[in-house]
Amino acid sequence: MQLIPGISTFLRSGFLKSAAPLLAAALIAALPHQAPAQSLFAPAIRVNQDIITWYELEQRQRFLELLGIPGSSEPEVRKALIDERLRKQAMREAGIQPTPEDIQLAIDEFAARGQLAPDQFLKALADSGVDPETVRDYVGNQLAWRDYVSSRFISQARPTPDEINRAMGQAGGGGLQVLLSEIIIPVTPQTLAQAEALAEEIAQVKTVDAFSAAATQYSAAPTRENGGRLDWLNISNLPPVLQPVILGLKTGEVTPPLTLPNAVALFQLRGLREVATGAPRYSKIDYAAYYLSGGLSPETQRRAAELKETVDTCDDLYGIAKGQPPEVLDRVEASPSEVPRDYAVELAKLDPNEASTTLTRNNGQTLVFLMLCGRTRDLGEDTSRQDVANALTQQRLQAFADSLLEQLRADATIIEQ
Repeated sequence: MQLIPGISTFLRSGFLKSAAPLLAAALIAALPHQAPAQSLFAPAIRVNQDIITWYELEQRQRFLELLGIPGSSEPEVRKALIDERLRKQAMREAGIQPTPEDIQLAIDEFAARGQLAPDQFLKALADSGVDPETVRDYVGNQLAWRDYVSSRFISQARPTPDEINRAMGQAGGGGLQVLLSEIIIPVTPQTLAQAEALAEEIAQVKTVDAFSAAATQYSAAPTRENGGRLDWLNISNLPPVLQPVILGLKTGEVTPPLTLPNAVALFQLRGLREVATGAPRYSKIDYAAYYLSGGLSPETQRRAAELKETVDTCDDLYGIAKGQPPEVLDRVEASPSEVPRDYAVELAKLDPNEASTTLTRNNGQTLVFLMLCGRTRDLGEDTSRQDVANALTQQRLQAFADSLLEQLRADATIIEQ
């Protein structure tokens, strides 16, 4: 089976190198197992009064495998289809279903992510044995469920002005934190186009595991050893220009590629939460940058590691730089919006007197020993209240949806063959 260009990268991690013919063979081998005499249209699962046929199981698994979407094993497909039936039953009782126009718009968007026209997209899938109705069911259920959850819970999900204040670290009580994963791809003038193309592919990733695999393979940041995963960060620590971008993501979504000096960066949102402790905003960031020749060479990285062990505060760097040209050390106090974007991203991860050795300058020939000296607190509002309100609303809608589905599953009669 030869896939139309674009399908093989659509909603995939972008860094898998298996050929399309091997993928086709894997599809056939991975279809749900059933007795030879079993009719494809016989019930495989009963969910209350509805049935799921063997054909639906086969079609969904083939569809997910073909596009490289995780969750395509038979147990995962069974669970997903059971959940869909439960959602459909709840929506049917409420009189909610997607219109053909809405479904077509969703298919158009789906196809566009693979750089295909809708007809090309559906034909490529049909040529590989996936019925167009399988695609319509998949996107239609997601679309209708989103509308149903919003109409049912929106009034409960909207935050109050006080809750927005707390999420923004104002009114003295609470804040908003994000759980991110990162990929930092180093670039030179010679590799810029290749790195940007790779970053565009990775930006289509929709799962934490796929993004983590890409981070392990491609990221130059130390977090690659942990699949790019960062710890919880106060949203106010992030660069002001990045805050609304992050708050606009849903869990699992990835930012567009962000251009940094000597690198391209991507971030995936893994979680968002409100916390009881304050998340202050800052008017000034005090940092130091000590420049080491040699870039990311083992020798330079060893020197940087030794510096981390011997330097306790930013002021100690003056002694390290003594007798060297003045340009080897920068000590800067600037507003958050004035800090270079790559510096700001690294500083957001640091506590005072901690250092980062991820960044380079001079086309990768100089390693930056970047140290956070301190932050000056401010109650300004660089992130809009609307961004924060939308993020809180989406977070709560998702929580309501998960809780409702758990209740539907607990009340259901489910019989699997």
